[in-house]
Amino acid sequence: MRLLIVEDEKRLATALARGLAAEGFAVDVAHDGVSGLHMAQEQDYDLIVLDIMLPGLNGYRVCAQLRAAGDETPILMLTAKDGEYDEAEGLDTGADDYLTKPFSYVVLQARIRALLRRRTRAAVQVLKIGDLTVDPGAKRVERAGAEVPLTTKEFAVLEHLALHAGRVVSKADVLAHVWDFAYDGDPNIVEVYVSALRRKLDVPFGRRSITTVRGAGYRLEADGGRHA
Repeated sequence: MRLLIVEDEKRLATALARGLAAEGFAVDVAHDGVSGLHMAQEQDYDLIVLDIMLPGLNGYRVCAQLRAAGDETPILMLTAKDGEYDEAEGLDTGADDYLTKPFSYVVLQARIRALLRRRTRAAVQVLKIGDLTVDPGAKRVERAGAEVPLTTKEFAVLEHLALHAGRVVSKADVLAHVWDFAYDGDPNIVEVYVSALRRKLDVPFGRRSITTVRGAGYRLEADGGRHA
């Protein structure tokens, strides 16, 4: 899953990004409202952490413009301001939750997980592709009834393929949704993770569900074939 943090306190933004990246999220960061709004409009995010007191364009206005454009991405607002009127204004502009600074990182994590679970339940609770089951909420994968342990990044790649099951997903698309905006490493990293998924999900169960479409990308299929 990909998150956007819009926070002008650079040390705080960096600390949050590092912590969330360690949990397997792809995290982009903006330090002002104008940049944050532009990134939110140009990229597809699963959740936005949005400070209210931002230079250029405050968080209220960023949130209001996104909602006016029909963007329903969950928004968790952060602010140093405290008071029921500030909270009410944030929620009235379309924010989904509100957290006052200073806050516990553990609480932030819990709020993010809750918002993502809520969005997952509203969209699709569990993804089933043949005998493969992918549960985004629990981050659990089963094949033929047996649980298959995956790393956080392996799960993120599989989840993206599963959300587009039956369709070709390009390497660039996987990079855009699973790695952050600043990633400038070898794009072949996607092949490394796809190979790891095949070793864990296909080979032990005699399946060929993740196929490579030469020159186009990868496709996850329910009945990709079995081999002896």
